[in-house]
Amino acid sequence: MYKEFKAFIAKGNVMDLAVGIIVGSAFTAIVNSIVKDLINPIIGVITSGLDFTNTYWVLSGDVPADASLQEARDAGAAIFAYGSFIMAVVNFFIIAFVVFLLVRFVNRVRDEMTEKEETPIPEAPKAPTELEILMQIRDELRTDKVPAGPQG
Repeated sequence: MYKEFKAFIAKGNVMDLAVGIIVGSAFTAIVNSIVKDLINPIIGVITSGLDFTNTYWVLSGDVPADASLQEARDAGAAIFAYGSFIMAVVNFFIIAFVVFLLVRFVNRVRDEMTEKEETPIPEAPKAPTELEILMQIRDELRTDKVPAGPQG
């Protein structure tokens, strides 16, 4: 059983998957930080701190009028939390846009590196073939008035 487990772990696919998951979590942390720490504060300044997270309708239950969404949930009321949904959709579009920009940047850098690696070597000028040389000689002999040699 140990040998089977060792063979399973040593396979390339498992290692590739592990590396992908680790890099994916690090990438998720970067994207979340960009959105939470950089973009959302800017949006908050532009919208004067507009936040729909605590907007909801009480479907049934007893909830004070000024209660937050969490307080309404803790009270056990059935609520329709449309504001939380709106903020989730807004955050989705922000995160999707940030990921788009990051992927676009990475692709651009990769393409530039690939172009530098694949610099084509200029082809040597094509030499004329033997037939082309003979035809050129023939054409020059036709146009030149070569004096006739001594007849004797």
